Amino acid sequence: MKTAVTGHFALKQIVAGIVLATQAFAVSAAEPKPVSGGTLNVALGSDTPIIDPSITGYSVTALVTRNVVDSLVGQAEDNRFTPWLAEKWQINDDHTEYTFHLRRDVTFSDKTRLDAAAVKYNIERILDPKTTSSYGKSLLGPISEITTPDEFTVVIRYKTPFASLLQGLSLPYLGIQSPTYLQNTANTSNTVVGSGPFILKSFVKGSGSQLTRRADYNWGPGYAQHQGPAYLEAINFKYLPESSVRLGALTSGQVQAIDAVPPASARSLKSNAQLQILTKENPGVNRVLYLNTSKGPFKDLAVRQAFQAALDPASAVKVAFFGTLKAADNVLGPQTLYYDPSVAARWGFDAAKAARLLDEAGWKIKDAAGIRSKDGQPLTVHFVYDPKSAESADITLFQALQFQAKKAGFDLQLDPVDAGVFSARGASNDYDIQSNFYVRAEPDILRTVFHSGYIPPKGANYSRVNTLDDQLTQAIGAADGERKQLYSQIQQRIIDQAYVVPVYVPAYQFGVSKKVHGVGWSTNAKPTFYDAWIGK
Repeated sequence: MKTAVTGHFALKQIVAGIVLATQAFAVSAAEPKPVSGGTLNVALGSDTPIIDPSITGYSVTALVTRNVVDSLVGQAEDNRFTPWLAEKWQINDDHTEYTFHLRRDVTFSDKTRLDAAAVKYNIERILDPKTTSSYGKSLLGPISEITTPDEFTVVIRYKTPFASLLQGLSLPYLGIQSPTYLQNTANTSNTVVGSGPFILKSFVKGSGSQLTRRADYNWGPGYAQHQGPAYLEAINFKYLPESSVRLGALTSGQVQAIDAVPPASARSLKSNAQLQILTKENPGVNRVLYLNTSKGPFKDLAVRQAFQAALDPASAVKVAFFGTLKAADNVLGPQTLYYDPSVAARWGFDAAKAARLLDEAGWKIKDAAGIRSKDGQPLTVHFVYDPKSAESADITLFQALQFQAKKAGFDLQLDPVDAGVFSARGASNDYDIQSNFYVRAEPDILRTVFHSGYIPPKGANYSRVNTLDDQLTQAIGAADGERKQLYSQIQQRIIDQAYVVPVYVPAYQFGVSKKVHGVGWSTNAKPTFYDAWIGK
């Protein structure tokens, strides 16, 4: 059996603790001491239609609800797994059985006690098709059985190995909610009740969220810098989609932090003595364009490859983001486990190649605007996106890519729609291109977006491919060496088959007042506020 906490592990932790304590003592005179109180106002550039983390993959939901729901295990910034709601756990050698031993002193904010039955209920709710929890369900994998041998022990079993469970469990999408609340609430899209350091006071789509501190909280994650209640009295997340408005709110002191720092303003913000930019590059699936392989022009591999060669993401990203983000060279970001840097040499901007491939595929005739046609049909492709889930710089980027595609003869139509229409068009296969990014340090994220079990409306396989199922399934439980090889092969095939066009490596750029201290980072590249405090 593999055990998370052993005597040897504990000894190393004690030694490390002594070293850290010595270092902390040496610099304590120069470091300000945390103080309690105050409200942190954070302006966000994107919104979420749903606040229940179990039924959405929106990154804003994860940012907000990380403060409201706790996880079975924590994952530190250095990727160590630490105790949280589970004080210890065991994993068998082939990753088919996980046993979690829960803390006995945890309650949800509605006073319901955390026990094994509560954890089991949460997991089974996510697995239930009626919950429509495509992303959360994908993180759990093919569970065969959940048992509760006693009041504070949960056992999760698989028929086949599943190596990525701990990383999934550490994310807010699998955060544990009050079963009492869940059983008595018909629609959880606007509310969440968890055991976290803050309570969700309100969430209004298109406006934001208000959180208040929980006074009796005393079970923070093992990687936290303190225990007990959070320092902040409250956190207000405000939806301000206009970048200039968001920046103005920060520089004027109306808010103490903003996400999605306007790229054009990054340099001036850095030069402001009162402000700073904290940056964390995302792991996971980069911002990519998913090409729909099941219909229309992109059903033809040559056309997909031509489209891939027609775009120059590096120049488009530079224009849209003023050099603040890196162009992507792969479907996975460099911070992701088993990222393969050799994939970059397998593709790239090549206008001549794009023209040759389109000619060979029969798209030879050009109209006065340069748009190609075949059998009387123009080479039109529809890019469907939700502008509220994208930053203003993303829209600029999409327009730059549209211009590049036109040079090659593609009539790339940008179709901005609201979240409901976006989901509906995905479910009905009414699109040629969709785009997003997924933040996860574990390469199993590829299964969520390229396994046939997640073709919309069941999930986010917007390329609608079924050729990677065997490799993705095999990689779930393979040993490290084999996993690395499999994920390398998968990354190469995704690019070679032009299932996507990688665009940029997302990074969370957090503009913050220098009065704000103690902001941490989760492994999904979101700031955490349990240890945060505001100087007087």
